[in-house]
Amino acid sequence: MRKANRSTGSSFDSFLEEEGILDEVDAVAIKRMIAWQLKQEMSAQHITKKAMAVRLNTSRTQIDRLLDPENAAVHLTTLTRAARQVGLRLKVELEHEPEPVAA
Repeated sequence: MRKANRSTGSSFDSFLEEEGILDEVDAVAIKRMIAWQLKQEMSAQHITKKAMAVRLNTSRTQIDRLLDPENAAVHLTTLTRAARQVGLRLKVELEHEPEPVAA
């Protein structure tokens, strides 16, 4: 007798939710994108980490944390200030969960 494929019809999000890591994965994905965008803009404007630290009145270690794509524990205020220093604006929005796909 064949075992039922429990992943048939399920989404990756539902798998992550079943594993109890959906929120963590979402947070890291968002942080990765923000860190990447900040790095890109800093590079385009030739802003070093040291110069960014001076602009934000913080340490280079804090800038390393800010730009670390795996570190999702960064305050929105810090992200907002950093974005502003490179001429960007942090935009956060909520959206409805997608409807489940029928099998």
